Amino acid sequence: MRTLVVTNDFPPRQGGIQTFVAALLERRPPGSLVVLASRSPGWEAYDAALPYPVVRRPTSMLLPTRATARDAVSLVREHGCDTAFFGAAAPLGLLAPALRAAGVRRLVGATHGHETGWVALPGSRQLMHRIAGGLDLLTYISEYTHTRLAPALADRVAMAQLSPGVDVDAFTPDADGAAVRRRHGLGEGPVVVCVSRLVARKGQDVLVEAWPRVLARHPGARLLLVGGGPLEAALRKTIADRGLGGSVVLTGPVAAPELPAHYAAGDVFAMPCRTRRGGLDVEGLGMVFLEAAACGLPVVAGTSGGAPEAVQDGVTGHVVEPRSPEAVATAITALLDDPAKARAMGAAGRAWVEQRWSWTTIAATFAALLEG
Repeated sequence: MRTLVVTNDFPPRQGGIQTFVAALLERRPPGSLVVLASRSPGWEAYDAALPYPVVRRPTSMLLPTRATARDAVSLVREHGCDTAFFGAAAPLGLLAPALRAAGVRRLVGATHGHETGWVALPGSRQLMHRIAGGLDLLTYISEYTHTRLAPALADRVAMAQLSPGVDVDAFTPDADGAAVRRRHGLGEGPVVVCVSRLVARKGQDVLVEAWPRVLARHPGARLLLVGGGPLEAALRKTIADRGLGGSVVLTGPVAAPELPAHYAAGDVFAMPCRTRRGGLDVEGLGMVFLEAAACGLPVVAGTSGGAPEAVQDGVTGHVVEPRSPEAVATAITALLDDPAKARAMGAAGRAWVEQRWSWTTIAATFAALLEG
């Protein structure tokens, strides 16, 4: 069996879908893959190190155009592909009929989080209907996204869960955060860490608003916000206006290989994600909660979308009202007040990720779904 992977979301461009697709492919036999993707800075060096062929269309955004369809069909015929996988079904799944006509027997498309917004709007819902009707299987990442997608699509295509996984060898309690602590002057006190893009849905603004309440009980604590994004300037202004510059650190963007050390620099992970725009801007799952748990950290999560599925509430962490700085601060201070309980939650999280969320488990599921 050889699989054509058609994806706009592929490294070296960073992002959750890119990481998801690359990790799935890393665990497939190299001779079973060929990839059609868009270009992003550094793609030549990245592709040269891969054990399977990658064809890049001369565009930064891969869309289901006639030119993309021609290239995809050509690859199917050249490499004898009998299966196809769309890294994000919308909109590239529109290519499915052309690939089936070229001889592909099984077509699988993945959904993530944004498709829940697509099915909520009449125009894009019709597009999702077309995409689903051309596929043999549509995957979803969480029960939350399934409940949003299934009413519109389950009568058109089979559906199955395919969640992202965690590299439990990279994200581990043995990761060393000492260098990160030194680099950012975090000292020896407790550190609350948040790893995510700086966008409104992720809730870093609520963390900053809650932070004075945490400092009132733990004056030596530090808040480490890892990542970049459009909210950065506003966050820096708020931090300066409230005199929190000595206890809140923004790292800016961090390369993926450095993320385990940044998690390890923390004692508690917190990201109070919230749903916005009438449900159109929602957390599909929240892999950062699982990566943090794999590193042995207790987590504090918001209620958005599938995020509660990435936490065993009261066991591996807490799920809180994400729009309430008081609730967020209470959950964080409770963990800082009782380090032994926090460590026990972190250990429980690590065990749960190893059992349910490791890439070994997810890769086996992916192989079964491809094979039908």
